[in-house]
Amino acid sequence: MIDLLVAGGGPAGLATAIHAALSGLDVVVAEPRPGPIDKACGEGLMPGGAAALSALGVQVDGRPLRGIRYLDEVRRAEARFHGAPGLGVRRTDLHAALARRAGQLGVRVLPLRVDGVRQEGDRVRAAGLEARYLAAADGLHSPTRRALGLDRPVLGPRRHGLRRHFAVAPWSDCVEVHWSEHAEAYVTPLAPALVGVAVLTAGRGSFEEHLASFPALDERLRGAAAGPVRGAGPMRQRARTRVAGRVLLVGDAAGYVDALTGEGLSLALSGAAALVACVHAGRPDAYERAWRRVTRRHRALTQALLWTRQRSALAPFVVPAAARLPFVFTGLVNGLA
Repeated sequence: MIDLLVAGGGPAGLATAIHAALSGLDVVVAEPRPGPIDKACGEGLMPGGAAALSALGVQVDGRPLRGIRYLDEVRRAEARFHGAPGLGVRRTDLHAALARRAGQLGVRVLPLRVDGVRQEGDRVRAAGLEARYLAAADGLHSPTRRALGLDRPVLGPRRHGLRRHFAVAPWSDCVEVHWSEHAEAYVTPLAPALVGVAVLTAGRGSFEEHLASFPALDERLRGAAAGPVRGAGPMRQRARTRVAGRVLLVGDAAGYVDALTGEGLSLALSGAAALVACVHAGRPDAYERAWRRVTRRHRALTQALLWTRQRSALAPFVVPAAARLPFVFTGLVNGLA
C-alpha cells in the first residue's frame, strides 16, 4: 500500500511528493494533465520560498529578486531584503524543475484523476489506488475540498488575477507593485529579456483595459506582449479545516486569502513540509495546527492589507504611508520574506 497519494501534480503537489520521498515514504502523484502546466501566477518566490526550494535539491534558473517596490502615480517606496534574494521564475520552468527532482527521487507520476475519495479505517481509496494518506493539492477550486464538504462561504468582493508576459528587459531587481484606484499590477523580472505582469482586481474588464489604468507601465510595455493572457480566481477561498480523517489539504487547496503579498508559491512549499512531517509521524491530526502556525503571519498581513485596499478612503494612502515610513515598510516586507 502506498504511504502517500498526492492528488495534483502542480508545484504544491510535487513539492509535497519530494518532501515525502526525502522522508522515506512511498509516494505517488496522480495528475491527468501532461506537464509543465502554465497558470496565472505572479511567478515570484520570496527569499524563504527560494531557500525552501534549494533545500529540496530543486535547481531552476531565474532572476534574483532583491526587494519589493510600491508605486502609485506620484510616489514610490522600496524595501530591500536583508538576507538572500528571492527568485523570479516562470511557472512552467519551476514546474519542470520540480518534476525533474521528483523523478530523480523515484516519485511515480501517474496520468490519473482523483474524482472520488473513500476512507476505510487505516486507508484511503482514490483513482483506483490505496494509500495510508491522501494529500489534496488540486488547486484553488479543489474538487477534493468541495467533495468532502470543507468549503466555507466567502463574503465581500471577489478578486481575480490576470497575467501576461512581456518581452522587455527587466528595469529593476525588485518586484514592482503598481497601485491604481481599483487594481494592482505586479511586475516580476523573469529572464534577461522577459517580465511577467499580473493584474489583481475585483473589477471587470480585459487585461488591456486594466493595464491602461497604469499609464506609465502601459507605455513602457506597449507592443511587447509575449504570449497569452492567463486568468485565475476568485482568489479568496476558505476551508473549514485542512484535515478530514486521512485526507489533508495543501497549497491553494488548503485555503487562500489573496495574491497581494505574492506568497502563494512560498506558502505551498512550507505547507508541503508541514504536511509530510505530520504524515511521517503518523499524526495527521497535528497538521491543522502546523498549517496555521506556518501561515499565520502571512494570513494576518495579507488580510490587513486587503481590508485596507477594499476601503476607498484608505486605499490611496497605502503607497504614501510606505514611502513616509520606510523602516516600517521594510520590516513588514522582511517579516514576510
